[in-house]
Amino acid sequence: MKIENLIQGTFLERPNRFTVIFEEKNGKNQYKAHLKDPGRLKELLYPGVSLLLKKAPPSTTRKTKFDVIAVLKNKLWVLINSGFHSDLATEIIESEIIDDFKEFKIEKREYTFGKSRLDFLLRNSEKNRNMLLEVKGCTLVKDKLAKFPDAPTTRGKRHLDELISGKTYGFESTVLFLILKEDAEFFSPNYNTDPSFSKTLHKAQKKGVNIIPFVFKIYLKGNSIFIEPFKKIKLKFK
Repeated sequence: MKIENLIQGTFLERPNRFTVIFEEKNGKNQYKAHLKDPGRLKELLYPGVSLLLKKAPPSTTRKTKFDVIAVLKNKLWVLINSGFHSDLATEIIESEIIDDFKEFKIEKREYTFGKSRLDFLLRNSEKNRNMLLEVKGCTLVKDKLAKFPDAPTTRGKRHLDELISGKTYGFESTVLFLILKEDAEFFSPNYNTDPSFSKTLHKAQKKGVNIIPFVFKIYLKGNSIFIEPFKKIKLKFK
């Protein structure tokens, strides 16, 4: 994936969950930007850190002129915009880089199952197999260990419960974690931040839900960033 026409800025503050105040690289002006990531991001967003942003299309309803795309951490760019997660997952599925998806095609995005709307329904028509797929973006990586979530998520737990339920109705079920910082070597649920989600993820694995943590490389070239599939990493439970 390529995201073009970006500008660089310096993070100043986050007055609320979805708003960032940043300063232009030349230091002349300050602007508000929309942050499309519900996580805490405390290990990423602190005063003085570099951001990549994209000017938003003209709108009469928006209060911000820019969208936050990525943040620089330990000389690595980290994608912090969940608006790209579905497209990244689509690239992964269609590229057949992950064996688990090789026999499947996308049947429907935003598929309603139970009380939730899951990200994808995949189908293998030849073998009459259906797969429920939920996608989660992971930005928290410390000492090569990626952890999800970085904030409690009752919605995330509900999605896992739906994937477990899907197994009883004959669906195959998968949760794909997009690891958006390339130095990750292992993935673990974040037991300290959300023990309920973590226990449910462990339960999901025991019930046959497939868990795929997959790392991406992200690099800047000119005023564009490139997000490329890198590798599948190992899952660690307590």
